[in-house]
Amino acid sequence: MALTAIDWAIVAAYFILSLAIGFAFTKRGGESLSEYFLSGRNVSWWLAGTSMVATTFAADTPLVVTGLVSAHGVAGNWLWWNMLMSGMLTVFFFARLWRRARVMTDVEFAEIRYSGEPAAVLRGFRALYLAIPINLIVLGWVTRAMIKILTISLGLHAVRILGFTVPGDVLAVGICFIITVAYSAGAGMWAVLWTDLVQFVIKMSAVIILAVYAVRAVGGMDALKAGLTTHFGSADAALSVLPVKVTPTGLEAYAWMPLLALFVFLSVQWWAAWYPGAEPGGGGYIAQRIFSAKTERDGVLATLFFNVAHYAIRPWPWIITGLCTVLLYPAGIGPTHDHEAAYVQAFVDLLPTPWRGFMMAGFAAAYMSTVGTQLNWGASYLVNDFYKRFLNRTASEKHYVSMSRLATVFLFLASAVVTMHLQTIEGAWKFLLALGSGTGLVLILRWYWWRINAWSEISAMIASFAVSLAAITWIKPRFADTDFRGDAWVMIVTVVVSTIVWIVVTFATKPEPEATLESFYRRVRPGGPGWAAVSERAGFGREQIPGGALAWTNWIAGIIAVYASLFGIGKIVLGELLPGLIMLAVAVLAFAWIARSFREDRATLPAVAETA
Repeated sequence: MALTAIDWAIVAAYFILSLAIGFAFTKRGGESLSEYFLSGRNVSWWLAGTSMVATTFAADTPLVVTGLVSAHGVAGNWLWWNMLMSGMLTVFFFARLWRRARVMTDVEFAEIRYSGEPAAVLRGFRALYLAIPINLIVLGWVTRAMIKILTISLGLHAVRILGFTVPGDVLAVGICFIITVAYSAGAGMWAVLWTDLVQFVIKMSAVIILAVYAVRAVGGMDALKAGLTTHFGSADAALSVLPVKVTPTGLEAYAWMPLLALFVFLSVQWWAAWYPGAEPGGGGYIAQRIFSAKTERDGVLATLFFNVAHYAIRPWPWIITGLCTVLLYPAGIGPTHDHEAAYVQAFVDLLPTPWRGFMMAGFAAAYMSTVGTQLNWGASYLVNDFYKRFLNRTASEKHYVSMSRLATVFLFLASAVVTMHLQTIEGAWKFLLALGSGTGLVLILRWYWWRINAWSEISAMIASFAVSLAAITWIKPRFADTDFRGDAWVMIVTVVVSTIVWIVVTFATKPEPEATLESFYRRVRPGGPGWAAVSERAGFGREQIPGGALAWTNWIAGIIAVYASLFGIGKIVLGELLPGLIMLAVAVLAFAWIARSFREDRATLPAVAETA
C-alpha cells in the first residue's frame, strides 16, 4: 500500500502530539509515586473511564473480532461479551471498595487484608508474576498483532542498522514502541491518561470510517445481508446476536457453540476466570484507574462508563467491517487463509488518502494505548510492590520515580524478547484464560467473607496453575482446535478442583488475626453478613454492603442496559429501526433505574475516612 505525503503527515502529527502530551506532564508525573502511577488520585470519571476503554482497544482487537464473525457470525462475540457480567460486578460491588482501600496497586491489597509472612509472600509473588510473565505475554501478543498489520499494509523492506538487517515492519513497530516508552516513562499515568483520550478518539473515528467504506464496497447494507445469508445458510446464523437459534422444538445452540461450552461461557467463565481487564472482583489496570479517581463516585462512574463503551458502543464498527470481509475475501488472506488479516486488507484496498493515513494513525494509537498502560501498570508492581516493599523501603520519592522509569524501560526490552518467541496470539490468550480459571471466586469472596485468608489465595493460584496445565495437556488434545468443548472442560475441571483445594486450605489454616480484620474493616467498610462478627466487634453493628439490595438490582439493570444498548445499536446499524429503538428504550429505562438508585444510595452510604 502506498501512502502519500498527506498520509505520512497525519501519522507524523499523531506521533508529535503523543510526545508533546508526555513532555507536558513529565514534571508533574515525576513528583512522587502517587503522581507517577495514580495521577495524584485526582482524575475525573470521564477521563479514567475513557482510558479504560482505550487500553482494552488494542491493535489486535479488530482483527480478533473479524476472525470471530467470519467463522461464527455476529454471535461469535459471546466469547467475550459474556464478561460483561463480571464487569458489572466491579461497578456495583467492588469499585467503591477499591477506592476506599487507598492502595497504589491491587496486589498491595494483600497486606491490608491479610497479615504476616504469607501476606508479604503473596504480595511479592503476585507483583512479579503479573509484572513479568503475564504482562510480557500481553505486550508480546499486541506487538505481534501490530507486526502483522504493518506487514500486510505497508510491506516494508528490510533496513540495515549498525550492521544488522532489521525487517521494515519490525522497525516500524519499534518506532511506535519507543515513542510510547518515551512518554509513559517520562510522565507516567498523566501521559497515559491524556494520550489514551486522544488515541481513543482517533481509533474510533478510523474504524467507523473503514466500516462505511466496507459497506459501500459490498453494495450497501441490503446487499451485505443478502450475501451473508447465502454464505452462512441463513440470516440468523450470520446476524443473530444470540448464540442460540429458535427451532420448532425450542432453543437450540449452533453447531460451533455446543451447549456445554455455552453453559460454561454464560454461567461459569465470567466469575471464575481471572483475565487482564476482566478480573472477578476488579483488579489490574481497571483497578488502577479506580485508584486514580477523585472520589468513590468518580471510580464507580468511570467503571460504568467503561462497561457501556466497551461492550455496547465500540464493537459494531469492527463487526460490520468483519462481516463485509466475509464477502470481500471469502477465502481469507494468503496461503494460510487468514480471516483476521482480512480486516487489514480491507483498509489497504478500500481507503483513499487521507483516510489511509488516518487509519495508520488509528492502528498506531490502538497499539500505543495498550502498551502505555501495560508498561506503567507493570512498573507499578515492580517498584511499589517489590523494590520498595522488599529491597529499599527508605528511599526518597524522587528515587522511586527514577526506578519506575527504569522499570518501564526494562519491561520494554523484555517484551521485545517475548514478542520474538510468541508464535500465536490466540494461543497466548487461551493460555492466560486457562491459568486464571480457578481463582475468580476467592478474589470475589475475600471482600465479603472474613474467613478468607492469605493461604486461600495462595492455594487457589497454585491449584489453578497446576490443574489448568494438566487439563490443557490431557483434556484439550481430545477435542479439535475449533471445538469449544475442549476449552469448556478445561475450565470446569480447573474451577472445581481449585475451588475444593482453596476451601479445604482455608478451613485447615488459621484465620487472620482479629486486629488485621478490624483494621481492614474500618478502612474499607465492606459490610454484609460475611463481616457481621467483625463489624459488631469494631462497633459498627450489622452493616449492609455498600448500596444494600440496590447493588443487586443495579447489577441486573446494568447488564440489561448494556446488552439492550448493544443489541439495539446493532439492529439500527443493520437497518431494523423499530426493533432497535425498542431495545434502546429498554436500555434507557434500565439506565434511569440505575441513576435513581445512585441518588438514593448516596444518602445512605457510610462515611469512610480517607486513609493514606
